[in-house]
Amino acid sequence: MTEEVFSFGERLEGYPVRVLNERAVRASAGILLVGALVSYMNASLVGNFQPTRIFVLVFLMDFTVRVFVNPRYSPTFMVGQWFVRKQQPEYVGAPQKRFAWAIGFVLALVMAYLVVLKGVVGPVNILVCAACLVLMFFETAFGICLGCKVYNLLRRSPLSSRFDSGWRCRAPASVSWKSTWTAPKRSGG
Repeated sequence: MTEEVFSFGERLEGYPVRVLNERAVRASAGILLVGALVSYMNASLVGNFQPTRIFVLVFLMDFTVRVFVNPRYSPTFMVGQWFVRKQQPEYVGAPQKRFAWAIGFVLALVMAYLVVLKGVVGPVNILVCAACLVLMFFETAFGICLGCKVYNLLRRSPLSSRFDSGWRCRAPASVSWKSTWTAPKRSGG
C-alpha cells in the first residue's frame, strides 16, 4: 500500500518508464495558470497582494503533494483528470514531469518565503512569478514542458526524450486504447 501512495506515475505494460496522462497534466497546468493570472493581475493592477499570498500557498501545497507524495493526490491534478476523463489518454514519462514539477516547487518555495513570510514586493517577485506563468502557459497552450526539455538536456538519454511531452509515447502493439468517441454516421444523401 505504501508503494501506491508514494509512487510517481503509472506503470503500464509496454512502457519502460512510469508515465502520466499528458492531458491531465495540461488541464491541471491550465487550472493553476488561471489562478496565477488572477492573483498576479490583482496584485499588479489593484495593488492587492492578499490573493497572491493565498495562491502561492495553494500552489506550494499542490506541488508539494505532486513531487513528494503522488501527483494523483494533488487537488488540481484530480480536477484536471476529471476534466479529461472522457478523452483518450496521451502518456508521457513521469521522471521528466517530476523534475519539471520540482522546479515549480522551488519557485513556489521562493515565492512563499518572499511574499508570505517576508512581505517583499519587488522585481524578484515579478521575475519568479513571470517564470511560473511562462512555464504554465507553455505547458497549457502548447503542450511544451520546458522543465522536461531541461531534464532531457541534463540527462541526455535517448529513452527520456522519447517519453517527453510534445513527443507522445507511442502505444506499443500490446496496449489497446479505449475510446468513447465514435464517428458520426453519414446519411444516405
